[in-house]
Amino acid sequence: MQIHHKPFKEIPQFSDRDVAYATADERLRPFYKYPVTKDAFGAVMQDKKNDATDRQLLVGELRKQYDQLPQVEAVDQQLKRLEQDDTFTVITAHQPSLFTGPLYFIYKICSVINLSRQLNEAYPDQHVVPVFITGGEDHDFEEIQYANLFGNKLIWENEEAGAVGAMSTATLTKVLDELKDILGDREAAASIYARIEKAFTSHDKYGPATVALVHDLFGAQGLVVADMARPAYKRAFLPIMRQEIFEQSSQPLVEKTQAALTEAGFSAQAHAREINFFYLREGLRERIVLENDRYKVLNTAYDFSRDELEAELETHPEFFSPNVVMRPLFQEKIFPNLAYIGGGGELAYWLERKEQFAAFGLNFPMLIRRNSVLWVDKGNQKKLAKAGVTIDELFGDVELLIRDYVEKNSENELSLESELEQFEAVFQSIASKAEEIDPNLKKAVLAEHARQAKSIENLEGRIRRTEKQRFDTTINQIRGLKDKLFPGNGLQERTDNFLNIYVQEGESMFEVLIENLDPLKDGMIIIEA
Repeated sequence: MQIHHKPFKEIPQFSDRDVAYATADERLRPFYKYPVTKDAFGAVMQDKKNDATDRQLLVGELRKQYDQLPQVEAVDQQLKRLEQDDTFTVITAHQPSLFTGPLYFIYKICSVINLSRQLNEAYPDQHVVPVFITGGEDHDFEEIQYANLFGNKLIWENEEAGAVGAMSTATLTKVLDELKDILGDREAAASIYARIEKAFTSHDKYGPATVALVHDLFGAQGLVVADMARPAYKRAFLPIMRQEIFEQSSQPLVEKTQAALTEAGFSAQAHAREINFFYLREGLRERIVLENDRYKVLNTAYDFSRDELEAELETHPEFFSPNVVMRPLFQEKIFPNLAYIGGGGELAYWLERKEQFAAFGLNFPMLIRRNSVLWVDKGNQKKLAKAGVTIDELFGDVELLIRDYVEKNSENELSLESELEQFEAVFQSIASKAEEIDPNLKKAVLAEHARQAKSIENLEGRIRRTEKQRFDTTINQIRGLKDKLFPGNGLQERTDNFLNIYVQEGESMFEVLIENLDPLKDGMIIIEA
């Protein structure tokens, strides 16, 4: 197995802002608090102590959650440590995508486990717990209802509305059957299917089932999984919810930061609203808006005066759910957290939050760009070797790659560049002579030049297309490799499910990822298994 890194700047699939943050571009320095270095964690630990995390609440709720799950000693030890003031967390999070959804769901988890181990070694007097938050309240069902597996798109058909995490698992029967058929009956495939099936048939609701699956996959590595949809967490968040809803604190702060980011050359991400909360009831998840001094829930008959909404908040904080603007504060209020590991798109949202955190009196965590990965199995390595192309070449435009391949391997000269140069010289000479006779003739000569040059370019194209036919087999192989490793010309990690790899590699897949996904190290990781 070979592991190597490709610098972020050499990956065209990443956005400019993503590369800018990952490479510590100075334009973004005003928008985050800590440099992304191991040494900076000492300062983060000192600052986070001032947040006075309610550890009794946190651990109590986590224990209630884990009472419904198989006991794992590594997790039990982490919960005991979280009761102590010298213990902190590093967090990553993702929506509860079907069967974990795209690969980066898994990559996030492996990155946070790797980082926690590094920090425990670097700061032996402290302890750091890796945490994965699976949110199910504020995501649209369409975002999580599918998984791409061996070229098949599995889709969970479900007519329920409201928070995804509260949806019933009963409607998963059909898609579980489809998953079983696709995986087949090989030992590794049958084993992982049984684990997935158990998670989603042992729990009535989708949120707890997702927690159960992630716990089963990574509990032995000491990962703590947290579902934030718990009334006690919401009650602890109540002061911030009250301030946001009745004072509308976030919108001007976020918009001010977005203006500064725009001036620095980066576009805005989240749309901050006057009130950045949903109202949740069974089968319902809608925004709260203020209209004519009344607090209304969109698309419903719910309508509150200020006093009525304050009473509702106090009595049922679980009916209120933060949107993307407030979710980071909710997380940091509940956990003694040092750092958040996320993708480029996520960090773009976080970079708009620094002043907002200060306004609500919470420490702004270190922001760390998660590891991106390209996993190349043995079958695709053989195809690459046979086609005579490299992984690095596949990152670029496939048509340019094919053109270069044909030109490099053809026995014939395909370029008419030298002929075009001679043609150019001839017409320049003709144009000069024509101009001496009549200046108007020069325009006619140049127009004829343009037509003839286009004809020569077309002839070159025909020559290349004819020659390409001799390489059809290899060209098809190159296109196939591109589609496999870069689906839709995007990144593999944004499309494929982890099962594409797991059924071949088994648990060693996770071992390799945890060992090599160091989020403090720049670059994309390419694994040739």
